Amino acid sequence: MIALQGLIKRFGDETILDGVDLSIEQGEIIVVIGPSGTGKSTLLRCMNFLEQPDGGRIQIGDLSVDVTRASRKEILALRRRTAFVFQNYALFANKTALDNVAEGLIVVNGWKKPLARERAGELLERVGLSDKANAYPASLSGGQQQRVGIARAMAAQAEVILFDEPTSSLDPEWVEEVLGVMKQLARERQTMLVVTHEMSFARDVADRVIFMSDGHIVEQGPPSQLFSTPQDERTKSFLRKVLATQAPW
Repeated sequence: MIALQGLIKRFGDETILDGVDLSIEQGEIIVVIGPSGTGKSTLLRCMNFLEQPDGGRIQIGDLSVDVTRASRKEILALRRRTAFVFQNYALFANKTALDNVAEGLIVVNGWKKPLARERAGELLERVGLSDKANAYPASLSGGQQQRVGIARAMAAQAEVILFDEPTSSLDPEWVEEVLGVMKQLARERQTMLVVTHEMSFARDVADRVIFMSDGHIVEQGPPSQLFSTPQDERTKSFLRKVLATQAPW
């Protein structure tokens, strides 16, 4: 169980998240959509303190943290319960694909290097990159780098994987290979919170789609309901614009 209660984030005088409440059940796939600049990525980054929230409470499993009084120990505990897949891959350029995946197991979880590398190899095989284990990021395509990033997130065995627009930096021919890995994780009921503009992915995979605007959750529901009969005018306007630019389903 994951719960955000009254989450607030400000940058200067601008309020980016304005008291967001959200609950996610174990194994649930949540997709967050909405206009750029409306707080979607900030929501993810606040969940594991990549950004310091200004108010509210975060609960992941049996750990509940008041963000205004969070200790370093509590922040580290939250981070261990989440895994993050970044827009720009965020791989170590001087490490191979295998070592990028193994790094967290060694540094964060304290695994011995041989065991961590063995596990990393298994995860690279799961994302279809066993033949790229010894390749450096610079020699990999964008889609391959992102799949390494997903394997790294899988290695953390976190309670939830946070995906921050994982296909936004990819050329079109690489998008499907990354979405394919994410769909496999969804079939395995890995808890996921995904910020994306890929509406077909949201429709096919999400248990629940959330529309955000101006730092608020405006409405949410199953994809079949939210895409076919949205209730709020802001949701309707957004979907008209986005769906007009994407291939029909």
